Amino acid sequence: MTDLGSLLLPTLVAAIGVFIVSSIIHMGPFWHKRDFPQLPDEERFRSTVGPMNIPQGEYMVPRCYSASEMKSTEFQARVAEGPNMILTVLPKGPFKMGGTLARWFVYTLLVSLFAAYIAGAALPPGSAYIPVFRFAGATAFIGYAVALWQMSIWWGRSWGMTAKTTLDGLIYALVTAGIFGAMWPSLS
Repeated sequence: MTDLGSLLLPTLVAAIGVFIVSSIIHMGPFWHKRDFPQLPDEERFRSTVGPMNIPQGEYMVPRCYSASEMKSTEFQARVAEGPNMILTVLPKGPFKMGGTLARWFVYTLLVSLFAAYIAGAALPPGSAYIPVFRFAGATAFIGYAVALWQMSIWWGRSWGMTAKTTLDGLIYALVTAGIFGAMWPSLS
Protein backbone atom coordinates (compact mmCIF):
# COMPACT_ATOMS: atom_id res chain seq x y z
CA MET A 1 0.00 0.00 0.00
CA THR A 2 1.22 3.48 -0.88
CA ASP A 3 0.28 6.44 1.29
CA LEU A 4 -2.19 8.73 -0.50
CA GLY A 5 -0.26 11.78 0.70
CA SER A 6 2.78 10.68 -1.29
CA LEU A 7 0.57 10.60 -4.41
CA LEU A 8 -0.70 14.19 -4.23
CA LEU A 9 1.91 15.55 -6.64
CA PRO A 10 1.24 12.89 -9.32
CA THR A 11 -2.49 13.50 -8.77
CA LEU A 12 -2.08 17.22 -9.44
CA VAL A 13 0.23 16.70 -12.42
CA ALA A 14 -2.16 14.13 -13.94
CA ALA A 15 -5.09 16.53 -13.54
CA ILE A 16 -3.12 19.33 -15.20
CA GLY A 17 -2.01 16.96 -17.98
CA VAL A 18 -5.58 15.86 -18.71
CA PHE A 19 -6.79 19.47 -18.58
CA ILE A 20 -4.19 20.49 -21.19
CA VAL A 21 -4.81 17.47 -23.45
CA SER A 22 -8.60 17.94 -23.26
CA SER A 23 -8.19 21.60 -24.20
CA ILE A 24 -6.14 20.64 -27.25
CA ILE A 25 -8.65 17.96 -28.28
CA HIS A 26 -11.66 20.27 -27.96
CA MET A 27 -10.09 23.39 -29.47
CA GLY A 28 -8.27 21.64 -32.31
CA PRO A 29 -9.61 20.47 -35.66
CA PHE A 30 -10.24 16.98 -34.35
CA TRP A 31 -13.27 14.71 -33.94
CA HIS A 32 -15.49 17.11 -31.94
CA LYS A 33 -16.01 19.82 -34.58
CA ARG A 34 -19.39 18.47 -35.68
CA ASP A 35 -20.71 17.09 -32.39
CA PHE A 36 -23.83 19.25 -32.34
CA PRO A 37 -25.29 19.91 -35.80
CA GLN A 38 -27.58 22.86 -36.38
CA LEU A 39 -31.27 22.22 -35.85
CA PRO A 40 -33.31 22.30 -39.07
CA ASP A 41 -35.03 25.68 -39.30
CA GLU A 42 -33.24 26.93 -36.19
CA GLU A 43 -34.70 30.44 -36.42
CA ARG A 44 -38.29 29.15 -36.43
CA PHE A 45 -37.51 26.92 -33.46
CA ARG A 46 -35.92 29.86 -31.57
CA SER A 47 -38.81 32.21 -32.36
CA THR A 48 -41.34 29.57 -31.24
CA VAL A 49 -39.60 28.30 -28.11
CA GLY A 50 -37.79 31.49 -27.03
CA PRO A 51 -40.88 33.38 -25.82
CA MET A 52 -41.73 30.43 -23.55
CA ASN A 53 -38.81 31.48 -21.27
CA ILE A 54 -38.12 27.89 -20.28
CA PRO A 55 -36.03 27.89 -17.09
CA GLN A 56 -32.58 26.34 -17.13
CA GLY A 57 -32.82 22.58 -16.59
CA GLU A 58 -33.44 19.16 -18.10
CA TYR A 59 -36.73 18.35 -19.79
CA MET A 60 -38.35 15.41 -21.57
CA VAL A 61 -40.96 15.82 -24.30
CA PRO A 62 -43.48 14.25 -24.16
CA ARG A 63 -43.43 13.63 -20.42
CA CYS A 64 -45.61 11.39 -18.31
CA TYR A 65 -45.58 10.75 -14.58
CA SER A 66 -46.82 7.18 -14.17
CA ALA A 67 -46.76 3.79 -15.85
CA SER A 68 -50.51 3.97 -16.42
CA GLU A 69 -50.18 7.38 -18.11
CA MET A 70 -47.37 5.98 -20.28
CA LYS A 71 -49.72 3.24 -21.50
CA SER A 72 -52.61 5.61 -22.22
CA THR A 73 -53.70 6.11 -25.82
CA GLU A 74 -53.29 9.90 -25.44
CA PHE A 75 -49.64 9.61 -24.39
CA GLN A 76 -48.92 6.96 -27.02
CA ALA A 77 -50.40 9.27 -29.67
CA ARG A 78 -48.12 12.11 -28.54
CA VAL A 79 -45.10 9.78 -28.75
CA ALA A 80 -46.12 8.58 -32.21
CA GLU A 81 -46.69 12.14 -33.43
CA GLY A 82 -43.41 13.48 -31.96
CA PRO A 83 -41.22 15.31 -31.47
CA ASN A 84 -39.64 13.10 -28.79
CA MET A 85 -36.67 14.71 -27.09
CA ILE A 86 -34.61 15.22 -24.02
CA LEU A 87 -33.79 18.88 -23.81
CA THR A 88 -31.11 20.68 -21.84
CA VAL A 89 -31.83 24.38 -21.45
CA LEU A 90 -28.83 26.57 -20.66
CA PRO A 91 -29.02 30.06 -19.19
CA LYS A 92 -29.48 32.98 -21.58
CA GLY A 93 -26.46 35.06 -22.44
CA PRO A 94 -22.88 34.28 -23.34
CA PHE A 95 -21.46 30.92 -22.38
CA LYS A 96 -19.21 31.48 -19.35
CA MET A 97 -16.13 29.32 -19.90
CA GLY A 98 -14.35 30.29 -16.67
CA GLY A 99 -16.70 28.47 -14.33
CA THR A 100 -17.04 25.51 -16.67
CA LEU A 101 -13.27 25.14 -16.99
CA ALA A 102 -12.87 25.40 -13.20
CA ARG A 103 -15.46 22.63 -12.67
CA TRP A 104 -13.74 20.50 -15.33
CA PHE A 105 -10.39 20.94 -13.56
CA VAL A 106 -11.93 19.95 -10.22
CA TYR A 107 -13.36 16.88 -11.96
CA THR A 108 -9.93 15.95 -13.38
CA LEU A 109 -8.52 16.32 -9.86
CA LEU A 110 -11.19 13.99 -8.46
CA VAL A 111 -10.65 11.33 -11.14
CA SER A 112 -6.89 11.54 -10.55
CA LEU A 113 -7.44 11.28 -6.80
CA PHE A 114 -9.53 8.12 -7.27
CA ALA A 115 -6.82 6.72 -9.54
CA ALA A 116 -4.25 7.50 -6.84
CA TYR A 117 -6.39 5.90 -4.15
CA ILE A 118 -7.03 2.67 -6.09
CA ALA A 119 -3.45 2.29 -7.32
CA GLY A 120 -2.10 3.26 -3.90
CA ALA A 121 -4.31 0.73 -2.12
CA ALA A 122 -3.15 -2.03 -4.47
CA LEU A 123 0.53 -1.26 -4.94
CA PRO A 124 3.46 -0.48 -2.64
CA PRO A 125 6.01 2.28 -3.13
CA GLY A 126 8.65 1.26 -5.64
CA SER A 127 6.18 -0.66 -7.84
CA ALA A 128 7.11 -1.09 -11.49
CA TYR A 129 5.72 1.24 -14.16
CA ILE A 130 3.36 -1.27 -15.82
CA PRO A 131 1.31 -2.29 -12.73
CA VAL A 132 0.95 1.38 -11.74
CA PHE A 133 -0.04 2.23 -15.32
CA ARG A 134 -2.69 -0.52 -15.32
CA PHE A 135 -4.33 0.39 -11.99
CA ALA A 136 -4.26 4.16 -12.48
CA GLY A 137 -5.27 3.90 -16.15
CA ALA A 138 -8.19 1.54 -15.60
CA THR A 139 -9.52 3.68 -12.77
CA ALA A 140 -9.17 6.88 -14.80
CA PHE A 141 -10.85 5.25 -17.83
CA ILE A 142 -13.85 4.33 -15.71
CA GLY A 143 -14.02 7.88 -14.37
CA TYR A 144 -13.66 9.58 -17.74
CA ALA A 145 -15.50 7.22 -20.10
CA VAL A 146 -17.54 4.31 -18.79
CA ALA A 147 -20.02 6.45 -16.88
CA LEU A 148 -20.95 8.21 -20.14
CA TRP A 149 -22.21 5.03 -21.84
CA GLN A 150 -25.49 5.17 -19.96
CA MET A 151 -26.35 8.37 -21.85
CA SER A 152 -26.69 6.26 -25.03
CA ILE A 153 -28.28 3.31 -23.25
CA TRP A 154 -31.01 5.28 -21.47
CA TRP A 155 -31.28 8.76 -22.98
CA GLY A 156 -30.81 8.31 -26.72
CA ARG A 157 -27.46 10.02 -27.09
CA SER A 158 -25.92 8.89 -30.37
CA TRP A 159 -23.47 6.01 -30.07
CA GLY A 160 -21.17 8.00 -32.36
CA MET A 161 -20.97 10.79 -29.78
CA THR A 162 -20.44 8.21 -27.04
CA ALA A 163 -17.64 6.58 -29.06
CA LYS A 164 -15.91 9.96 -29.42
CA THR A 165 -16.18 10.74 -25.71
CA THR A 166 -14.94 7.22 -24.95
CA LEU A 167 -11.90 7.91 -27.15
CA ASP A 168 -11.36 11.12 -25.18
CA GLY A 169 -11.63 9.15 -21.95
CA LEU A 170 -9.10 6.61 -23.19
CA ILE A 171 -6.63 9.38 -24.04
CA TYR A 172 -7.18 11.02 -20.63
CA ALA A 173 -6.70 7.65 -18.93
CA LEU A 174 -3.45 7.04 -20.82
CA VAL A 175 -2.16 10.49 -19.79
CA THR A 176 -3.13 9.80 -16.17
CA ALA A 177 -1.60 6.30 -16.23
CA GLY A 178 1.63 7.52 -17.80
CA ILE A 179 2.07 10.29 -15.25
CA PHE A 180 1.36 8.00 -12.30
CA GLY A 181 3.70 5.36 -13.73
CA ALA A 182 6.49 7.91 -14.17
CA MET A 183 5.96 9.66 -10.81
CA TRP A 184 5.21 6.65 -8.57
CA PRO A 185 7.05 6.99 -5.25
CA SER A 186 10.15 4.89 -4.84
CA LEU A 187 11.06 2.89 -1.76
CA SER A 188 12.48 5.16 0.89
